[in-house]
Amino acid sequence: MTTLFGRRWTRQELLTYVGDLSQVGGIRPVTLADGPERGVRGADVRTGDGFNFTVLLDRGMDIGPAEYRGIPLAWVSPTGPVAPAFYDSRGTGWLRTFHGGLLTTCGLTQTGVPNVDLGEELGLHGHISHTPARQVSYQGRWHGDEYTFWVEGEMREVSVFGHDLRLTRRITATLGQPTLTIEDRVENAGYEPAPHMILYHCNMGFPLLSPASRLIAPSVAVEPRDEVAASGLLQHTSFESPTSHYAEQCFFHTFESDQTGHVTVQLANSELGLTFQLRFRHRELPEMVQWKQVGQGTYVLGVEPANCRVEGRSAARERGTLVELAPGEVCDYYLEMTVLIGQDSGV
Repeated sequence: MTTLFGRRWTRQELLTYVGDLSQVGGIRPVTLADGPERGVRGADVRTGDGFNFTVLLDRGMDIGPAEYRGIPLAWVSPTGPVAPAFYDSRGTGWLRTFHGGLLTTCGLTQTGVPNVDLGEELGLHGHISHTPARQVSYQGRWHGDEYTFWVEGEMREVSVFGHDLRLTRRITATLGQPTLTIEDRVENAGYEPAPHMILYHCNMGFPLLSPASRLIAPSVAVEPRDEVAASGLLQHTSFESPTSHYAEQCFFHTFESDQTGHVTVQLANSELGLTFQLRFRHRELPEMVQWKQVGQGTYVLGVEPANCRVEGRSAARERGTLVELAPGEVCDYYLEMTVLIGQDSGV
């Protein structure tokens, strides 16, 4: 059954009260219209439980702003969801159009710092977040007394004489539930082996992120990226007030999965009585980067499951950890994001 407005409903009961199901939840296509965001297609999703978010169709089907019952969950950068035509692939130019949001996808053949791999110059975090989706569709369906709706599309990272990787993404929500799922399939549609790096850059912001928040993760080891991070290792699960001239700290987490093969990471805020939970399959995403940035205006926690670290493709190749897909090979990924409140939360 569907839980809405403090009670449970059968399909028949609920439909007698509404002229169209969009009255209580669903997906609405939108187009942004101002400034460098102009023309970016999106899909506003409402679950009916107060969990609302926007899928940015022209930005790799990433997830932009998100909220729960009026409480913002994601950090939104000052660039906004800039149209992909403004993307600068050189060096750290990616940062000029990094919108933040609940999810920014990094990859598909490069993730991490700029580098040169086999003569190819690679910018920060790759191209996929700036690739518009095609074959986009929106659907909803009753399964007994439960209504599920989703948006899906395909992005292609391809060049003549180069690699041809296809990302098919479906983002699903259920009426009355504060949860979304992301199901990705990456396929090497080319005729030569292709490097494959992917990182799910999930960005939590104020007020979910505050000095009242703590990170809860089943880490068996936490490794600081550099000396700056090493100085904050003992405080990596807690968060200061916005700090002037704060230098970002990155940590590499190592996990053991639960009995189902999943890893669950939470950000719990004791003042709000609210927890944001991220769950993913460990086999496909064995790495997780934590990006702690509590600077003024850039006050964000990045929780980033990945199949690689953020040291760039050339470093992964040298280390022998670079994933390569054979022609026709596919990789499937699954992530689940849930808002927990009250006794269900981690606080």
